[in-house]
Amino acid sequence: MSRIAYVNGRYLPQPDASVNIEDRGYQFGDGIYEVVHLYGGRFVDEDRHLDRLERSLREIRLPMPLARAALRHVLAEVARRNRVTEGLLYMQVTRGVARRDHAFPAKPVPPALVVTVKRIPPYPTEVDRWGAKAITAPDLRWARRDIKTTNLLPNCLARQAAREQGAIEAILYDEATGTVTEGAATNFWIVDEAGTLRTHNLAHAILPGCTRGALMAEMQAAGLAWSEQPFTLDEVRRAREAFITSATSFVKPILAVDGAPVGDGQVGPVTRRLFDIFARHVKGGLGNIAA
Repeated sequence: MSRIAYVNGRYLPQPDASVNIEDRGYQFGDGIYEVVHLYGGRFVDEDRHLDRLERSLREIRLPMPLARAALRHVLAEVARRNRVTEGLLYMQVTRGVARRDHAFPAKPVPPALVVTVKRIPPYPTEVDRWGAKAITAPDLRWARRDIKTTNLLPNCLARQAAREQGAIEAILYDEATGTVTEGAATNFWIVDEAGTLRTHNLAHAILPGCTRGALMAEMQAAGLAWSEQPFTLDEVRRAREAFITSATSFVKPILAVDGAPVGDGQVGPVTRRLFDIFARHVKGGLGNIAA
């Protein structure tokens, strides 16, 4: 059975789905996207993702394509029509179709909305088999990384460099200061040499990850401490533990960076506990809304 996509008001077999070649998302990357994990028929952290979608759209002066209740219905219907209960849902909103001009259309046009879904394996059960390697790379992205825009070329180049070196992520850093920002498609955390769990504070330099926020809420409920304090590449090299978070990585241990082991090269106790905490969250904890 062909996968079903939602494109501007219509549910279509994915091979038949298309957008106009003058869609501003295609020509300029003038759009916003979100990726939501679907577990057991439930959208994980759905409200967080929709809140972030609305914020990103406001930041680029683009209205919501549908009222939130209607958008929720579309997301659930795409999952239902594709019979996906374990997967990833992708939604993208662009400024729509207009004659090519860098400035916004003089006469506003309706935003364009595309929604697709695909199956993925369920949440991993063994953290020791979930660890991975990363590389480091200069952060070449634009200044407003807090907006989840479809302009992802620097991220793609960084991820490709990681793949070519046998790693799954590129940890990005400011060339001028050596300060680590985040991963190419993830938020990045360390347990520093003093034992403090740290990640970059929210700012224009990083994306406000939904998994990052959900994990922090669960840590607060469990009485666990962390610090939103930026760190440098040197501190990464001296760290006891490291991991990344995202809707697709969940809590993923990073066991080596640039070929050198992080700590003893094994999954550390902090990462192990947070992996377990987030597994419970994914399976029905705080902030999950039934699809």
